[in-house]
Amino acid sequence: MSKGISKVAYKPVGVLMGIAAGAIAGVVFRQVWKMTAGDGDAPNPTDEDRRWVEILAAAALQGAIFSVVRAAVDRGGAVGVRRLTGRWPD
Repeated sequence: MSKGISKVAYKPVGVLMGIAAGAIAGVVFRQVWKMTAGDGDAPNPTDEDRRWVEILAAAALQGAIFSVVRAAVDRGGAVGVRRLTGRWPD
C-alpha cells in the first residue's frame, strides 16, 4: 500500500480517536480530581469562590492528563494503521 493511502486511511481514524481521547481524558481527569482534591467538581476558571492556586492546579492536571491520553491514543492508532496497511502514517 502506498504512503498516501496509509495517510488517507489514518485521517478519519485519527479524528475519531481524537474525539475518543478527549472523552477518556475528561473521565480520567474527573476521577483523579475527585481522589486528589476530595471535591467532586473541578473548579471552573470563572468561579469566584475558588482560589487561583486551585484553578491553576486543576488546569495543569487536566492538560497533563489530556496530553498523555492523546499521545497514547495517537500512538495506538498509528500502530494499528501500520498493522493494517504495512506503513506508518505520517
